[in-house]
Amino acid sequence: MGRMTDAVKHLLIINVLIFIATQLYQEQMLTWFSLWYPENPNFEWWQVVTHMFMHGGLFHIIFNMYALWAFGTPLEQMWGRNKFLFFYFSAGLGAALLHTGVNYFVFQDGLQALVDQGVDKNQIMEIIAGGQYSTAWNDMIGTDKVDSFLSAYNTPAVGASGAIYGILVAFAFAFSEAELMLIFLPIPIKAKYFVPLLIAGDLIFGFTGTATGIAHFAHIGGAIAGFIMMWYWKKNQFNKNRWN
Repeated sequence: MGRMTDAVKHLLIINVLIFIATQLYQEQMLTWFSLWYPENPNFEWWQVVTHMFMHGGLFHIIFNMYALWAFGTPLEQMWGRNKFLFFYFSAGLGAALLHTGVNYFVFQDGLQALVDQGVDKNQIMEIIAGGQYSTAWNDMIGTDKVDSFLSAYNTPAVGASGAIYGILVAFAFAFSEAELMLIFLPIPIKAKYFVPLLIAGDLIFGFTGTATGIAHFAHIGGAIAGFIMMWYWKKNQFNKNRWN
């Protein structure tokens, strides 16, 4: 693999520094830099980028930074810094877009269900903007739908995972025969099978609504963005000098 490349090193350093700052000033950092639902009062436009540098815990950042180093280094060596950074942030934005889009669907579905039960829309928005909700809503539309509705509005997204999934897809394209291992399945698996297996897990958990505390659709969004870019670049055979 060779030495750690410059962009990977700088991304890793920034992520670690922001993680330390988050431990020191957790409430402020999470409020300002996590990705909130657009109608939440905490939402700011810069969060579509800053959430990529936020992490929810030690294992979260360790996993993401290890993957950034292990899979990002050979890609930057192959592409160069500028193309790698373009790919990384584009995958992260793709993750934010799909995650927000799914949250929008979930939120609007719950909101419309309450409106159909005769609850005033403005009253609902005022209540949830104040960090509260009515227990009567559970009887109206069901606890599961209320929980999903409130989670979409109140739970911010953090982490580089969406960008990392784009990196994983690119690695599977570029080094399809490389053998990798899962912690819970300690046998070598070729990258062209390993990465789709991870994505399949996110699809299953995402569509079944299993509560894992992980933004599965952000992972899928990053993977889709990574796939589109790799397919386009392969088809058009971009000149490396274009990224210098």
